[in-house]
Amino acid sequence: MTKTTNTGSRNNDEGKQQPSVLENFKPLIVDVAVPLGSYYLFKGAFGMSTFAALAWSSVVPAVRTVWSVVRERRGNAFAGLILLVNVVSLALSFVSGDPRLMLAKDSGVSSAIGIAILVSVAMGRPMMTEGLKPFIVKGDAAREAAFERLRTGSAAFRRTERVYSLVWGALLLTECVVRVVGAYTLPVDTMVWLGTVILVGAIGIGMVVSGGLAAEPMARMISAEVTAAEEEPEGAEDGARREVAVAA
Repeated sequence: MTKTTNTGSRNNDEGKQQPSVLENFKPLIVDVAVPLGSYYLFKGAFGMSTFAALAWSSVVPAVRTVWSVVRERRGNAFAGLILLVNVVSLALSFVSGDPRLMLAKDSGVSSAIGIAILVSVAMGRPMMTEGLKPFIVKGDAAREAAFERLRTGSAAFRRTERVYSLVWGALLLTECVVRVVGAYTLPVDTMVWLGTVILVGAIGIGMVVSGGLAAEPMARMISAEVTAAEEEPEGAEDGARREVAVAA
């Protein structure tokens, strides 16, 4: 009887539709790729000015942010972040003249993102998690469920989740400070190429540090949770058998 029930449960699990990789990456595509892609499309293909391209590419994140607040009663972290970046970029587009100031203003976007990430951690909703989640659940329903269980029931998991966002927030603010200092202390010609090197280097360091401190431990916790969930029915069945044997 027990075997039949377990077989039926497995069949039901297999019958459930597994979320596709596209579905897992949908938030990243809609909230990040579409706004960024539309910016380059408007500016490159349609020949719009930087200001106009930024303004039009802000439409999707603005709508997504408002929709989340009105319909879901919560903020959309990624859409809000992209909207904030675009607003900062629009404001900085009016800054011109001094070449050193032009170099320094490029770090304004990094600082805006870094501050937004740190604020999200302070509010208990670290926004970088949504960007990390598709990479560690890998489109697997069991890992998705384990992720949600750990997020609500494991203090260690939530702590590691906060660490991941803290690393990126602190790193982006540091990158901003370094580029501003470089803009006013190094030759302009040097900072033109060095600014890009600093940004790429910061991203590389962020991936290594956040991966070692947070992403990999979170992935291991999810794998352990999935394994425990898979073994639980078998353990329950053995327990039921022991109870029957004792009763007999």
